[in-house]
Amino acid sequence: MSSTVGEIFQHQSQMERRRRLYTMVFLILGLAVFVSGYSVAEDMNSGSFFNGLTKFFDYPSEIVVESFESDKWLTLLIGYVPSMIETINIAAVGTLFGCLGAVILSFCASANLGVFPWLVPIARRLMDVTRAFPELILALFLIYILGQSPVPALIAVAFHTAGALGKLFSEVNENIDRKPLEGLQATGATWLQRMRFGVIPQFLPNYFSYVLLRFEINIRASAILGFVGAGGIGQDLRTAISWGDGAMTSAIFVLLFLTIMVIDQISGRLRRNLVGGTFQMA
Repeated sequence: MSSTVGEIFQHQSQMERRRRLYTMVFLILGLAVFVSGYSVAEDMNSGSFFNGLTKFFDYPSEIVVESFESDKWLTLLIGYVPSMIETINIAAVGTLFGCLGAVILSFCASANLGVFPWLVPIARRLMDVTRAFPELILALFLIYILGQSPVPALIAVAFHTAGALGKLFSEVNENIDRKPLEGLQATGATWLQRMRFGVIPQFLPNYFSYVLLRFEINIRASAILGFVGAGGIGQDLRTAISWGDGAMTSAIFVLLFLTIMVIDQISGRLRRNLVGGTFQMA
């Protein structure tokens, strides 16, 4: 018996030493690839990386100085509020349409809800496709087709949101308690009645929580999409940076930061109330 325990202990020690050896080899190889890649990039960049580090804070300091020297900074900030509202509208509408698509995809992708089994792999692959393309790539493609406007940003946000939320919603659906469904089915309830009384009350708080979180993410994404010509505050930011106007740039940054901070606080409180069960619906 003692010899068997000793053999097991010796085998575990050998496995542990082998694991440490593999880890060390992996780290050395990763470090070598990193150093060689940096050397190649530095040669292509004419060796300006470390030279650029010494000027890293020059541009931010110029923005701060120009902002303090400007006597119209507050007026500039207020003037960009309509663009910020446009960005919020893009995120809100895109989140709404994406959420509707996500609900449909999640129900079709959940095998435990009694939907047609052949729809499950199709819906899951559709969600994979919608998540595979970032909003920026989709927006650039749509801008080429539809022109510069908020519409490409809205479609891109909705398309990506449908896949991202659909994946989360389907996981919520698959983790529900099936006992209410079995009880309703035993009483002769239809599929819609089973969904209405047995499924929706279970997943609704998590759905709302994920939608609010996604709305926060989409506001940031909408601001970035505006930078490539899709409207909103991002387009004004691109103009301010290209003009080299530090006061305009700082006003946009401050407005964007304040807006995201306020929305994060509001949606974060709503999510906590939803998860905690204290949110009351009319």
